[in-house]
Amino acid sequence: MVAELWGGETRKAVENFPVSGERVPLPVVRWLGRVKGAAARVNAELGLLDADLAERIATAADAVAAGQHDDQFPIDVFQTGSGTSSNMNANEVIANLAGEGAHPNDHVNMGQSSNDVFPSAVHCAALQEVVERLLPALDHLGDALAAKAGEFADHVKAGRTHLMDAVPVTLGQEFAGYAAQVRQGRDRVADTTERLGQIPLGGTATGTGLNTHPEFAERVRARLAGDTGLPISAPADPFEAQAARDALVEVSGALKVVAVSLTKIANDIALLGSGPRCGIGEIFLPELQKGSSIMPGKVNPVIPEVVLQVSAQVIGNDAAITIGGMQGQFELNVRIPLLARNLLGSIHLLTTTSRLFADKCVAGIRPNEAGLERSAEGTLAVATALNPFIGYDKATAIVKDATDSGRGLREVAREHGVEESVLDEALDLRTIAAGSSAGA
Repeated sequence: MVAELWGGETRKAVENFPVSGERVPLPVVRWLGRVKGAAARVNAELGLLDADLAERIATAADAVAAGQHDDQFPIDVFQTGSGTSSNMNANEVIANLAGEGAHPNDHVNMGQSSNDVFPSAVHCAALQEVVERLLPALDHLGDALAAKAGEFADHVKAGRTHLMDAVPVTLGQEFAGYAAQVRQGRDRVADTTERLGQIPLGGTATGTGLNTHPEFAERVRARLAGDTGLPISAPADPFEAQAARDALVEVSGALKVVAVSLTKIANDIALLGSGPRCGIGEIFLPELQKGSSIMPGKVNPVIPEVVLQVSAQVIGNDAAITIGGMQGQFELNVRIPLLARNLLGSIHLLTTTSRLFADKCVAGIRPNEAGLERSAEGTLAVATALNPFIGYDKATAIVKDATDSGRGLREVAREHGVEESVLDEALDLRTIAAGSSAGA
């Protein structure tokens, strides 16, 4: 049995909030340790805390930040909305680790309030997860899609709009579009990091900075930024930073856009691989496992299905974050544990799923040459290229006859008096696909 390093306030919170069985996200717990370690050292520099006691507190906080005491944070994530219970939990654990003379409130929490420390830890945790994990994962997925765009550059196929046959494109053009979606989504997320790094530390209870040294917050932020290399900075306004969690809502909104993009891409890839005989069948997806317990040889788009489920969860998380963000009242938002849970959950899901999608699906996609040729040759929308030669109305009549008779476009066009030289010039599929990227 693990010895309890926490005290009475933590115990009360465990008893008061038996809600989900889900604890506060560990990145937040570890950042509470990091903030309190930096705070102890700064308070010693300012002459406010005995140097020996400060170093013992800082060493204990460093251990929490390193994840050595994750099991000492048992409080449910659905707790008091300021995160006070988790802040007290951190104070008690660090004080007990620091030993004789260390007081949870007077020393470990010196110059701080739950109202500025807990949201600061949430912001920093989300910032680190975005910068160090999510952005590289999105880069990886974007690169994987771009590599396939190059590989598939010469594979002509039918385009589709409204789920109906359209003028030809290349498979490479489709995948280049997917790569651009992911890369723009990555940039949208990256654009939020400056504001995400603005933390309310130093505001204490209501933003006024009561009971903290005027240099405390600036020095702590400088330590945190120096230790991590993250863009941690002062807020634009201390009262905005305390009362609202708009930066968390903004990040979540950018994550939602990524989820929307991944939904489109995963749906397309699943449809392109559908079949193999009775669907679209233009690509082959990697065969990762049996697709059916009863139908022999069936292969399912299992990774795209994971991506679609994760994307739905991220979009759902964003809805909860939006509601939590709008429910701040006066000088404090009190939905911060909810925001932390859902935002860090979304970051984690998108990080792991982006790499999974890239490595277990995109990297193994192969073109179905027969299916591509069938769709490229079969789309009657190539008649669009005849418009400059014979006009829209005559081209429409040719398409209608071809559709009704089931015959090829060239054969019907000849019957309508279109010269062979015109057909050869207008209906070159590679030329049509090359020109389609510039048209509407």
